[in-house]
Amino acid sequence: MPRYWPLAILLFASPFARADEPLRAVIDRELSAEWKKQNVAPAAKSTDAEFLRRVYLDLVGTSPTYDETTKFLADPDNKKREKLIDTLIADPRFASAQADTWDLVLFGRHPGNFSETYRRPAFKAWLTKQLAAEAGFDTFVKNLLLAEQPGSETFYLQFRGAPDDANIAVSRVFLGTQLQCAKCHDHPYDVWTQKDFYGMSGFFVRLVVQDAPGMGNMRVYSIGERGSGEVLFAGNAKELKPGQKGDPIKPKFLGGDTLAEPALPKDYKEPPYPKSGEKLPKPAFSRKEKLAAWVTAADNPYFAKAIANRVWAQLMGRGIVHPVDDFHKENQPSHPALLKALADGFAAKKFDLRHLIREIANSDAYQLSGVGPSKEALPKNFERARVRALSAEEIVATLHTATATPTNPKNPNGDNWEYFLRAFGEPSNGLGEFQGSLSEHLFWNNSHQIRGFVQRKKGNLTDQVLTSKEPWEKRVELMYMTVLGRPPKPKEVEAFVSYIKREPKPDAAVEDAIWVLITSSEFRFNH
Repeated sequence: MPRYWPLAILLFASPFARADEPLRAVIDRELSAEWKKQNVAPAAKSTDAEFLRRVYLDLVGTSPTYDETTKFLADPDNKKREKLIDTLIADPRFASAQADTWDLVLFGRHPGNFSETYRRPAFKAWLTKQLAAEAGFDTFVKNLLLAEQPGSETFYLQFRGAPDDANIAVSRVFLGTQLQCAKCHDHPYDVWTQKDFYGMSGFFVRLVVQDAPGMGNMRVYSIGERGSGEVLFAGNAKELKPGQKGDPIKPKFLGGDTLAEPALPKDYKEPPYPKSGEKLPKPAFSRKEKLAAWVTAADNPYFAKAIANRVWAQLMGRGIVHPVDDFHKENQPSHPALLKALADGFAAKKFDLRHLIREIANSDAYQLSGVGPSKEALPKNFERARVRALSAEEIVATLHTATATPTNPKNPNGDNWEYFLRAFGEPSNGLGEFQGSLSEHLFWNNSHQIRGFVQRKKGNLTDQVLTSKEPWEKRVELMYMTVLGRPPKPKEVEAFVSYIKREPKPDAAVEDAIWVLITSSEFRFNH
């Protein structure tokens, strides 16, 4: 057994779990057992500086300030990491950072069939409010699927007139199941049939996008539901004949029962499709209500596992089932007992997202160093902390923090957001693996949008360095602690001081020095 395995992991190596055992201990015990079995050497514990930057980015979407960094690094309390995690989870920025994450999960950068992109800020505001509430994650998902609160309707707008696409998205995100292959034929690698696919589509086929004039060119949307209408199934797509319509398929819960639905009255007439400004009356029986209740039920066989696995990947780099949204018989979890513990604990705590994230972040596994014996980009045994590129949202927020440049609360991403989105919007290939680009490199090194952060303005980092009366060695330390969250090495101090002192007026040299730090790989990644 490697001598540098964290002591807490060794203590949690017992194969027997106590009833009162915290989830963080189960995480470390399960991973430790697998490391021993696979003869895998984990990385050492992260340094305080490495952990600090990582946990700030993961929990509140930006780096710590100079004062936050110096205070944490100087704190001798051996419980300071646990206390910091609690502080960050209670921070209002936690909900905003989670909203950024889930907005991308639900929409991606370029949602199809969705031209009303101006509605994304309204949706993100609704999403932030949901994630800031004390209610569990199941309540947020239920409200999303019901689409009855202002802002929540935006999710369904991208599937207007496309119930199959809504089915595919909901099954993938909230059930961890890829159903699209079963649309045209029975799934070749899994148990799902075409009837399973169209049974799930039956929950969405009656949804209607209702719109009304708003202010200017904007429109006001809501989601209505018809009282009748079925999905038609005609068999394998290759065997369809021209004009063949197929037979109606009743809604069926994935892997479960057909929806028990009362028959419509014989004289039932469907209200006409709503005109602009009109709304359908609420049906006597709502399929979307039944779906929302089933998806988020504590005994749903998919929901808790899918969300726990996705949150684990968010913090640890890859899912226990990887990719995170592809649970099937040929893609088994790498650590089955751990996934079960995460899912069971999540459900037992009434789907408390904060509790789940708190337990993962407090585990020894999360707090390992990003440097270790493993050379894999995404170690499947989680023996080293992930090293990840910052998202576009994190880059903008961290540039503001690192250069002491205030943000506009009404426009936190700034007027140059489109430029940052183009350069940094899609750094991942969907599997968590970083894919850099030439356009990103050129933007980092040549754009005035980046350079603008280091140009001297009253109170910003450049101004603080230039007006300081401290020796240049201390001023270089200020730059490093503010931008990178760590003290500089002696060679770095020597090089920067030498560069800045070359000219009688240091203004341009200080700007260059800070620019070098914010365009470095160390700044681009989470350490």
